[in-house]
Amino acid sequence: MIRIAVDAMGGDYAPGEIIKGAVQAAGRRDDIQIILIGQEDVVREELKKYNFREGQITVQNATEVIATEEPPVNAIRKKKDSSLVVGMNMVKRGEADAIVSAGSSGAILVGGQVIVGRIKGVERPPLAPLIPTEKGVSLLIDCGANVDARPSHLVQFARMGSIYMEHVVGVKNPRVAIVNIGAEEEKGNALVKETFPLLKECPGINFIGSIEAREIPHGGADVVVCEAFVGNVILKLYEGVGATLLSKVKEGMMSSLRSKIGALLVKPALKETLKSFDASKYGGAPLLGLNGLVVKTHGNSKATEVCNSIIQCVTFKEQGINEKIRESLGREKTEEGKE
Repeated sequence: MIRIAVDAMGGDYAPGEIIKGAVQAAGRRDDIQIILIGQEDVVREELKKYNFREGQITVQNATEVIATEEPPVNAIRKKKDSSLVVGMNMVKRGEADAIVSAGSSGAILVGGQVIVGRIKGVERPPLAPLIPTEKGVSLLIDCGANVDARPSHLVQFARMGSIYMEHVVGVKNPRVAIVNIGAEEEKGNALVKETFPLLKECPGINFIGSIEAREIPHGGADVVVCEAFVGNVILKLYEGVGATLLSKVKEGMMSSLRSKIGALLVKPALKETLKSFDASKYGGAPLLGLNGLVVKTHGNSKATEVCNSIIQCVTFKEQGINEKIRESLGREKTEEGKE
């Protein structure tokens, strides 16, 4: 059984949608045990709405909740009995294999590093969500953890991202690219210019050069490497443009009788196409490079995304991603020693 702690109190729609997603995940897999962490009376009351296999979902009491607007370091330090901190400590002690939370991004990042801890040799753990593209999905790494990254950090992101894409998503020899303002090697800011030759010489990754933002939705690379400021802008623009286009398409379809008739005809095909661009089906963003698995889902996650984030943890654990990251970093140190 793979044990997954779920922060039942984190997120805009907690605890309702979080618990609903947990029950859905339990219904899809019989090899997972879900531990819902939160104010016990509230969580148990919500659970009464659902049927699930006895013993597959348990409740761990936590009396405090970390709000989104709280300073992350203070929240982690002072709220020891919050659902997030209790869950992180369970992962640290080996009582859970992973934790999923839709709570405060800052608190999750701080808690992941301070409580769960980094794998030896990992300089900075990145957040790495899967984003939909014309060819399937790409891994955007980093999208929110390290806004002031160094070249060595980006090289590690590329290594960890390649491992994740190959063993969790199943992309063999994934193509790695660095986000840039042009395809030419001499373009970019100081960080990109310094990182480019390091990625070019990095063994164990399939580096294909620079990728411009417009090529990302086309699936121009499987692993898209950048520091968190750029990555977060890409992610938020992606989400905003997608929502705006969908809204405008709906508006256009309802504008006249003729368009309404056309909408009825095209609806099944359009629905199927849009489903492939629904980011929620890919789960949350893992914080890679920690001693245990921490997955951050959107603050506005509904049950589907929570469910898929829990299922995502199973593949991560089964494929031994942390062990593979340790091996990769070990080889890196050996190669540096030989030089």
